[in-house]
Amino acid sequence: MAEKALEGGATIMQLREKNLEKNAFIEKACKLKEICHKYNVPLIIDDDLDVAVESKADGIHVGADDISVEEIRKVTSKDFIIGATAKTVEQAILAEKSGADYLGVGAVFPSPTKKNAIRIDEKKLKEICQSVKIPAVAIGGINFENANKLRNCSISGIAVVSAIFAENDILNAAKRLRKKAESLL
Repeated sequence: MAEKALEGGATIMQLREKNLEKNAFIEKACKLKEICHKYNVPLIIDDDLDVAVESKADGIHVGADDISVEEIRKVTSKDFIIGATAKTVEQAILAEKSGADYLGVGAVFPSPTKKNAIRIDEKKLKEICQSVKIPAVAIGGINFENANKLRNCSISGIAVVSAIFAENDILNAAKRLRKKAESLL
């Protein structure tokens, strides 16, 4: 499934495993990293710095309740990609000052993968994106149909899960979303 998404044009891949035993998580990350690198796409690990380091992933994405960007930056190389979730302008500015390379901003729509995610509207999304110089990617419930609502929000990209992986034809879903994302920027 991941390879089809990459073949279809995914530009970054994040591995999120909340219920997998650590060694199995590392093993899965190592396998996915090989596939990602075949397409020159970085692999980002969600929340788990140990897994990111052990698997030699390209980076990590953390939320407000996870290890801080500042702490991660102290123990990783300057090439290690650090993404942070931001739901407010203050969180965005702090993440940037702490050394984040990009932001995941949202949830902009209801999300089947994070049912309890705090939502932000398009106005707040734009404010957050414009408050920092680092790339800000819209996250949360984005699909082919609702992505157009993000057109004038100053985003650098979109992050999706179900919009690709819940589709029968992952390759074409990824191609369509890649094209859609490019039209929004």
